[in-house]
Amino acid sequence: MNPSKSSRASALLVVSVLALAFSGCAARRQQAYLEDKAMGHVYRKPIAEVWPAAVALLQEKGFSLMKGQTGFEATTEWLMTSAPSSLGTAYARYHVRGTERGPGQCSVEFRRQDRSESRAADDTSGRGKDMGESAVGAGNSQMKRDSELEWELLQKVDPDAASALQAEAKKLD
Repeated sequence: MNPSKSSRASALLVVSVLALAFSGCAARRQQAYLEDKAMGHVYRKPIAEVWPAAVALLQEKGFSLMKGQTGFEATTEWLMTSAPSSLGTAYARYHVRGTERGPGQCSVEFRRQDRSESRAADDTSGRGKDMGESAVGAGNSQMKRDSELEWELLQKVDPDAASALQAEAKKLD
């Protein structure tokens, strides 16, 4: 290969790599925009119509609701999200709340809490510990808003609004 072909090939490679990098950044910006919009979305439906989809979405993810809760607010049981390990096992749960925003309008908020547990160092019996007996690791967190799950709900419950937001997001780049 002569020097001019080699420099053209190198330049083409650099341009290709940069294009891929910028397209990845653009996709992340678009996703962040969509999730941000989903967090502020007001459905033009009563909460009684949106609530079943919110609960079903959690159940699709493997979460089960705690018994005895009524209305449009619920907390899930803890769900193991990583394989059991002596180094730490991860768990997550959700709190979901539906709020009326006016006649025939509502919003839904998902909050996720993660925690990790590891066996206590002084457990010499060799038996596994129950959830209540475990030493809680440093991976605990407060409940944080889950914009990704709210975006999933918006796509299911109001696909027209989701499509409009996707079109808006594409115009940003």
